[in-house]
Amino acid sequence: MPHVHAPVNTLVGVLLLAVLATGVLWAYGVPQRWAPIGAVARGLVQLTVLSVILSGVIRHGALVALFVTVMFGVAVFTATRRLAADGRSLWPVLGTVALGMGAGVGAVLVIVFASGALELTARYALALAGIVIGNAMTSATLTGRRLTEAIVDRWTEVEGWLALGATPRQATVSMARQAVHNAMIPATDQAKTTGLVTLPGAFVGAIFGGLSPIEAGRFQIIVLASILAAGAVTSVVIAHVMSPVRTKPVPVS
Repeated sequence: MPHVHAPVNTLVGVLLLAVLATGVLWAYGVPQRWAPIGAVARGLVQLTVLSVILSGVIRHGALVALFVTVMFGVAVFTATRRLAADGRSLWPVLGTVALGMGAGVGAVLVIVFASGALELTARYALALAGIVIGNAMTSATLTGRRLTEAIVDRWTEVEGWLALGATPRQATVSMARQAVHNAMIPATDQAKTTGLVTLPGAFVGAIFGGLSPIEAGRFQIIVLASILAAGAVTSVVIAHVMSPVRTKPVPVS
């Protein structure tokens, strides 16, 4: 049974951690040193609202589907806003991000539930979709930004290939491939170090939720494989669509 003062203690502990992060950044002179407190405050509000909503949503498949759709839309918009910050037109970027993330997340959910790796229930669908969408958003952002940075840094090389008669895609293909590789590094490293360096949140959460360590481990490996697969598809689609350029992109801000 939770301690009667648990909410207050949680708030105090979180506040102290946010103050610690801000204090360290302030002492070292880091710009935007107040960002951790703002991020924690925003996360606290969002998670509080989310917890209240999910207590009703989780029992209804249709509401879960609607909630996942909303999550996907917010993730697409967030990644689009980051990639369009370097001067690109918003709508083409939005279409590219939606296509890439939709392909990655959609393929993963179909494979996992169609294969029977996880039972298609509201709880599993919401948990897996939420994790995969968040990581696909990160992959989309990293791929787009790394690709833009590479093309800007190596624009003389791109111009040389174009002058020799190469197509825009041929002129940037090596940069696109490297951008995908760089975007995949965080998810790959996470998979490699799971169980040795880190205990992933999905694994710990599953155990706290009542699953045995073996079942929690089974769920976690499905999550890790899903993250890698969705990230790979998302990154490749976005790199493929964004890489053909005829003019030098605006440097990433």
